[in-house]
Amino acid sequence: MKNRKTPIMVFALLAIFLFRFVPAPAGLSSDGMQVVGIFLGTLLLWIFVGIDWPSLLCLAALTLVPTLDPAQVFASSFGNETFTFLLFTFMLTYALSQTTIIKRIALTFITSNWAQKGAWQLALLFLLSVLLMGLFISPTVLFFIMLPILEEIYEILSLKKGSSFASMLMIGLVVSCSLSSGMTPIAHVFPVIALGVFESIANVTISYAGYMAFAIPAGLLIFLFMLLLFRFVLKPDMTQFKQLNKADFKQTVSDPITKREKIILFVFTVVILLWVAPGIIAPILPGVAELIESFGTAIPPLAGVVVLAIVRLEGKPLLVINEAITKGVSWPSLIMAASTLAIGSALTNEKIGLIAYVSNVMAPIAQGLAPLLIVALFITWATFESNIGSHMVTAQVVTSVAVPIALSSNAIEAASLAAVIGLVASIGSATPPSMPYVAIAGSSGWTNTVQMLKYGMLIAVGTIFIALLIAYPLANVFINV
Repeated sequence: MKNRKTPIMVFALLAIFLFRFVPAPAGLSSDGMQVVGIFLGTLLLWIFVGIDWPSLLCLAALTLVPTLDPAQVFASSFGNETFTFLLFTFMLTYALSQTTIIKRIALTFITSNWAQKGAWQLALLFLLSVLLMGLFISPTVLFFIMLPILEEIYEILSLKKGSSFASMLMIGLVVSCSLSSGMTPIAHVFPVIALGVFESIANVTISYAGYMAFAIPAGLLIFLFMLLLFRFVLKPDMTQFKQLNKADFKQTVSDPITKREKIILFVFTVVILLWVAPGIIAPILPGVAELIESFGTAIPPLAGVVVLAIVRLEGKPLLVINEAITKGVSWPSLIMAASTLAIGSALTNEKIGLIAYVSNVMAPIAQGLAPLLIVALFITWATFESNIGSHMVTAQVVTSVAVPIALSSNAIEAASLAAVIGLVASIGSATPPSMPYVAIAGSSGWTNTVQMLKYGMLIAVGTIFIALLIAYPLANVFINV
């Protein structure tokens, strides 16, 4: 394995440091080539070598790009709101993990009548619960709500890191979080961006009801496709779980919930409500929703950490900050997330010009194709870009290029195409730059970046066919503009 890694490492390092000297195509600067080289080289290192020093190397290499100021690189990584959100959420969930609350929730899944029928039923119950909750919750927030529950399930079932069943559940959690964010525009920014781009260009609004009428059935089909991949391709070893019995777990839930646990649960619940409330109460109390939304995603967990650190029971704080930082924060994962934020910012930097270059290249190609091929091109572009880059950028850029071309053709429903792009732009989960929680999952030990890449891309292939053959025709039926 070591010998296999050496040539990959050499190639990756050459790409990171020498790609700017490769002749750039017309319309792309040497700085743009350098950023592409850093992205490709770092991605290879993440997948085949490791996540720790490659993440730091990525940040260091970005500071060498002339267009990017080092302070700008650090601001887009460690200074990004997503980084602080992850840091304080890790600390908050650590406090929750020190209680029996998570164990009780995990046991509710495992000891339910449905789950007792077998390991596949348990997996389906867990992943389906993620998908259903995700219809109304931000995917990153949802991931961090469900992650400690999943890790408790691992512990109760004595699963080892790297086992096929553990890997399947982690990959399923990631994909289900992303998939659910594309199935409704409620509290989900990616489809909203696509719909907003269409409205700004066509001056026509796509209703949320019309969007969900096609996106939810299509999303359920993609979810089913994921399960079939797990069943017939991943083929997890589940033989040790055939004899699960409720009696095996009764002793872990016999003690009553303590006052300390109740307070921690209350604080955690308030934080969750601050995350999800704006999307729920906006139609009724728009002013209150706007105020809560102004807090962003990082302030609620920060406030929760502060409260838990201040409140003391029996002379001890509910959360010891030093302990939470050292034991509760996955620093390798956090550093990897910081580097993905930085490389994502560089790829979309206007001065670097990569987005403008890709748009200029794709537009004339699309205009020369048959209508169905144009639809397929944009669906494929959005699907794969969301797997290797930012979902937000994918929704913005691909829709911005697709809508004018679709409007110029009488054979393409521009509104339907924009809506489908919003769906597929939300789903990508193959590589760390796609979403911060993909980096967290890939570095968790329960699965790895190679597994995430393999099954993320296989799901992407299925997504393309379902989006083209089912989602787009359904959108034509339900979206009337």
